[in-house]
Amino acid sequence: MLKLLSKRQVRDRVLYSFAHIDRLEKAGLFPRRVRLGQSRVGWVEEEITAWLQRKIQARDSSPPGATV
Repeated sequence: MLKLLSKRQVRDRVLYSFAHIDRLEKAGLFPRRVRLGQSRVGWVEEEITAWLQRKIQARDSSPPGATV
């Protein structure tokens, strides 16, 4: 079943500020939000989880001390 996360839930999962999430999204480096209404947005939980998993994989495939 598809689950959407609020901006606050996304922030709590990825540990980034709202402003940084917005910058990453605009740069195409973060999953895109879904507009639910005039002032309501959400993110697909599976997309956020996949993004986090890619970050972990990048860390694990990099040599120690490398910046990911």
